[in-house]
Amino acid sequence: VQLVESGGGLVQPGGSLRLSCVASGYTYSAIRMAWFRQAPDKEHEGVAAIDTNGKTTYADSAKGRFTISQDNAKKTLYLQMNSLKPEDTAMYYCAADYRRYYVGALMLRMGDFPYWGQGTQVTVSS
Repeated sequence: VQLVESGGGLVQPGGSLRLSCVASGYTYSAIRMAWFRQAPDKEHEGVAAIDTNGKTTYADSAKGRFTISQDNAKKTLYLQMNSLKPEDTAMYYCAADYRRYYVGALMLRMGDFPYWGQGTQVTVSS
């Protein structure tokens, strides 16, 4: 499986970016996908996740500002980020789970997503 992120860059506070993640290597869609991020000297943090039925979950820091979506036909995951803040500065990673099903709630746990992309850098600064 290959996950390739794009769309990162430098944006001013209050601005917007849309991240994309194109998946390849499987003939069927992932059962769930997610965005994580890691700021310098900090642990990975879950941002948002979506499952194949369109159910979503967000970190508190992302609620109301970020929207996760997917295009199963294009095998592409998106993260629309609005009202960006300097504290959103981080490397953003796409992650996926290709198992046939999952049990329990949709959560932002790194261990639930075996496949990861290389990341795309988002910098929010004036």
